[in-house]
Amino acid sequence: MGARRSTCAVVLGLAVGCASAHPSASAPSTLERINSTKLIRLGFRDSSVPFSYVGSDGNPVGYSVDLCARVVEGLRSDLAMPDLRAEWVKVTPETRIDAVVDGTIDLECGSTTATLERQQRVDFSNLIFVDGASLMSRVDAGLGTLGELSGKRVAVIAGTTTEHVLHDALKKAGVNVQVVTVKYTREGLLAVDQQRVEAYAGDRAVLVNLALTSPHPDRYAIIDTWLSYEPYGLMLRRDPEFRLAVNRQLARIYRSGTILELYRTWFGKLGRPGNLLAAIYELYALPE
Repeated sequence: MGARRSTCAVVLGLAVGCASAHPSASAPSTLERINSTKLIRLGFRDSSVPFSYVGSDGNPVGYSVDLCARVVEGLRSDLAMPDLRAEWVKVTPETRIDAVVDGTIDLECGSTTATLERQQRVDFSNLIFVDGASLMSRVDAGLGTLGELSGKRVAVIAGTTTEHVLHDALKKAGVNVQVVTVKYTREGLLAVDQQRVEAYAGDRAVLVNLALTSPHPDRYAIIDTWLSYEPYGLMLRRDPEFRLAVNRQLARIYRSGTILELYRTWFGKLGRPGNLLAAIYELYALPE
């Protein structure tokens, strides 16, 4: 976002853009507030399997949740604050950005794609995962390419980057489909399972995990189409000190090899990290 308040509304087309994205100079920084309250508020999703969702005990679990928990452990040490508490706050695709901007949460631990458009309002940590949007269908639907979806129904979660890239991909391919919006990943899987739609669009790792953890994993197939490049980061306010503190913890996690333990825990069924993800782990294992 531009630095001049006078041009902010023009750039963003939002009357409240400047006020919400730039806290006043007198407002405490994120680390100052954490120091004074001994509390860090972490956002989680309730159904973004396997990154961030609610476990059988009712508590947040997942790859991103575990990663954030380790970030908080590191902050406890660096801030000399052993009594630092983590408070988990549920967010949705529609509320997650506002929750960061207005201070409801300090760090979002989900499956949010770091985009330049979103960085007009929020910031992101170094990358924690890389994926791409694709489509899942039932095997008996016999779908193998994007073109074969013509005249059919495709489900997607509203308000996600996948929704946008799906529309773009269909337009470029000249494929006419009926897009059906859903709220949760499991709802998308159920729509495919019950044949209310022919395919469900989502990030590939999420789709594969949905199939593998379903009662009938052999029932589903991933259509051989990549719709996008989805680099995930931990979302936070535009606060350079806090971003550095979070990235310092991530770099330590990457250097120590702990990140591979987390990967095996949540993605072990998918095999080893792909070349691009492995490169990200290496590139962001920054030295002190």
